[in-house]
Amino acid sequence: MAGAYDDREGVIWMDGAFVPWSEAKVHVLTHALHYASAVFEGERAYGGKIFKSREHSERLLTSCDLLDMPHPYSVDEIEAAKAATLEKMGMTDAYVRALAWRGSGEDMGVAAKRNPVHLAIATWEWGAYYGDAKMKGAKLDISKWKRPSPETIPSAAKAAGLYMICTMSKHAAEAKGCSDALMMDYRGYVAEATGANVFFVKDGEVHTPEADCFLNGITRQTVIGMLRDKGVRVNERHIEPGEMADFQQCWLTGTAAEVTPVGQIGDYNFEVGELTREIAGDYEKLVRGLVPA
Repeated sequence: MAGAYDDREGVIWMDGAFVPWSEAKVHVLTHALHYASAVFEGERAYGGKIFKSREHSERLLTSCDLLDMPHPYSVDEIEAAKAATLEKMGMTDAYVRALAWRGSGEDMGVAAKRNPVHLAIATWEWGAYYGDAKMKGAKLDISKWKRPSPETIPSAAKAAGLYMICTMSKHAAEAKGCSDALMMDYRGYVAEATGANVFFVKDGEVHTPEADCFLNGITRQTVIGMLRDKGVRVNERHIEPGEMADFQQCWLTGTAAEVTPVGQIGDYNFEVGELTREIAGDYEKLVRGLVPA
């Protein structure tokens, strides 16, 4: 599948029915378009099975709660809709996007209690998020934008509006020849990339920012569990930017990113070392069902 995302072959599940891909539209006065009242999940299917599918569906509804949006469907209904969409599209290895948003209704101001909440599910083929970086290591810029305080945003929600500064940061990074950007948090600590969590290695131990003001990714949690099962010490803590000078390895985690090695962040360089390659390989086996979950 290729071409613009609004004009492709296939169908998209919308509010309980399959709609031809190019006809899956919303009105220009949709509340989410004006006020970012939307939440979503990015998921991957491997061999016809969505990895940690139910956890993603549960998080979607948690995000709805955090944005004061009624649940359009139950977890079981979302699970059934995702499975049906994959089957209808004839896909086994695919990216899955579930999106809930406030639509058009009687309200067109900041408040929107009378507007219905909709749900859509789309699937498409999507290869490595960072291209050949999975082999040689991604190059990251350092963003001028910071992840905001949880007192200013619902940082535990996977909400569309929270990605605005991520888009701006990634555009600036790509203009410099980088794959992505690393963002600091509102206090100046290392936070995350624009769509992935970050891990570092020093002297056999792993260090990763404490997820206290950004999304605690499902892949992040999975990888932490895998590392601890292997007997690797994982330190979840606040990390000063200058500490990157002493870290030997680095990788990113996310549903789209999977486990992607990082070779450079700003002026800091990292090797694609043994632990990085090992955890990337172990994750690949896990998502494809080659080892027990």
